[in-house]
Amino acid sequence: MKKLADRLFHRFTNHDSASNANNHWTGEGTSSLIRHRMDGRMPPQGVWLHISDRYVVMDNGILQVTLSNPGGIITGIKYNGIDNVLEVRNKETNRGYWDLHWNEPGGKGIFDVISGETFRVIVETEEQVEISFVRTWNPSLEGKYIPLNIDKRFIMLRGSSGVYSYGIYEHLKEWPGFELGETRIAFKLRKDKFHYMAVADDRKRIMPFPDDLCKGRCQTLDYQEASLLTAPCDPHLQGEVDDKYQYSCENKDLRVHGWISFDPPVGFWQITPSNEFRSGGPLKQNLTSHVGPTTLAVFHSTHYAGKTMMPRFECGEPWKKVYGPVFIYLNSTAIRDDSLFLWDDAKIKMMAEVESWPFSFVASEDYPKSEERGTVRGRLLVCDRFVSNDLISAVGAYVGLAPPGDAGSWQIECKGYQFWALTDEAGYFSIENVRPGEYNLYGWVPGFVGDYHNNTVVTVTSGCKIEMGDIVYEPPRDGPTLWEIGVPDRKASEFFIPDPDPTLVNRVLVHPQDRFRQYGLWKRYTDLYPNGDLIYTIGVSDYRRDWFFAQVPRKKGDVHEGTTWQIKFKLENIDHKANYKLRVAIASATLAELQVRVNDAEAARPLFTTGLIGRDNSIARHGIHGVYMLYTVNIPGNRFVQGDNTIFLKQPRCNGPFQGIMYDYIRLEGAL
Repeated sequence: MKKLADRLFHRFTNHDSASNANNHWTGEGTSSLIRHRMDGRMPPQGVWLHISDRYVVMDNGILQVTLSNPGGIITGIKYNGIDNVLEVRNKETNRGYWDLHWNEPGGKGIFDVISGETFRVIVETEEQVEISFVRTWNPSLEGKYIPLNIDKRFIMLRGSSGVYSYGIYEHLKEWPGFELGETRIAFKLRKDKFHYMAVADDRKRIMPFPDDLCKGRCQTLDYQEASLLTAPCDPHLQGEVDDKYQYSCENKDLRVHGWISFDPPVGFWQITPSNEFRSGGPLKQNLTSHVGPTTLAVFHSTHYAGKTMMPRFECGEPWKKVYGPVFIYLNSTAIRDDSLFLWDDAKIKMMAEVESWPFSFVASEDYPKSEERGTVRGRLLVCDRFVSNDLISAVGAYVGLAPPGDAGSWQIECKGYQFWALTDEAGYFSIENVRPGEYNLYGWVPGFVGDYHNNTVVTVTSGCKIEMGDIVYEPPRDGPTLWEIGVPDRKASEFFIPDPDPTLVNRVLVHPQDRFRQYGLWKRYTDLYPNGDLIYTIGVSDYRRDWFFAQVPRKKGDVHEGTTWQIKFKLENIDHKANYKLRVAIASATLAELQVRVNDAEAARPLFTTGLIGRDNSIARHGIHGVYMLYTVNIPGNRFVQGDNTIFLKQPRCNGPFQGIMYDYIRLEGAL
């Protein structure tokens, strides 16, 4: 750690500010060498609010946050001897801001940094300040701004080393329709200070400078977000790939991420204490932090899902949603060699924020407090008579409440709120702190295909405790398993993931669980199968080494061609009058098509086709899954022959390298 700290400390910095670093730690320390800023010997300063014509300043003695008036753009954050941790060379509107991407129905996309028009103080005491910046829509703004009233809120508490922010979006019934592609908070930090990024314990590293992504220092790869560093400022990064999508996370794991400065030792962290306001449920993947240095709090995006995740609001459709609050946390240490412990402290602070949710100090009536929320409890069991004659406890299953819809609709749901819990070893679950409203109960169980869905409306009211009792999921099944490939877990991570091209490596992604995040793995299919396609033989092949993680096109010269995979297997005692079922669970699809043929690869018409499916682009963006889909293929017994049989899986779409399918699990079921 000391060697790394030395490298960072001397990396394009001057050392004057190191001697001026305050001899304290702000936050929950993880090292005996780190001291608390507030040690109990004197009470923390109260929160102070200063308002001028151009700026609003919140200050609690630990940090000072400056926002434009009335825009509500964060122009400065002063902390621990750094006058501004945000990039001072950027325009004030490009430092810390809420933004969104939207379009009128059928129109072109519009990027909008949300600037308020009116400012007001919501709460002002020594214990807390909450301020509001509102942009109000009216018909004269049609086509220029998204038809929403947007209220951006910021909260500072006494003794707190950070600032909270949340937003209230409202569409009135009589207003025109629109589509919302993305909304988030973005922070641009000082590139001369923040060089070390942490997203997870196995994804933290020294990052390239933004200048490294400029012409002359890098080579742009297959898309503009991916760059090969050819002449980086830090020679240690020579020959590595940088791609912001390599640092994406699933919502369930995306609780804290950010940056560390080593001169002075300061951490800047974005903490999301709840996923209730995020779109797409616990498995939805979102961007985190990336070269800039940039840190994002993404509330809604179409990444890893495509246009199916883009909500369309119609004229006549009222809507209101609260995004957040999220917490921007800063911490520090006096000892440079302890700088990397700032990440550990940030994780501890994140857990404290999660435990405190829902917050008691939020002033808006649109944010229900703990006593105004409900709890839903029950037990999920699985009935699969081909696995067990008894009901099976759904161990480690996800059970959630989301707006009423169809099975699996929670994956692309983005207008309302979602609440999820994991079952215990006996299948019991408790979904807590649920906002009042109407929901359906959803779920999925590792080891079983499909989605659980209870279409009974669950009405949650203030303070209610709803007991669902035992609920039973019957996964799709028509006969015994004749063979299977993979593990039904909604991902393709158990399949063969090749070594990356040695000239296109990100050296932080060395852990087995991150292998799929390396750049260019789709190209390795052509390397491994230059002339013929994958052939998998049941009883001989092993899906962990013989089933490529994605069925992608093969490159031939300057063009791509579709691929046809084969599954070879033996059958005895065939019932030619019965029907067999092929279950195909797909973890991801991008402008792809799956055609299924049995024992005749050249049949003019496939036995089954999905048609064109998927827009999640997970292959290019290093996601091991996107939007889950389950297909059932009915195979008449007379299509099989005694002995050797082959099922052909053809993916013919090949206009580009990223069109393809990631399978989750495939099973052939016998006839009864």
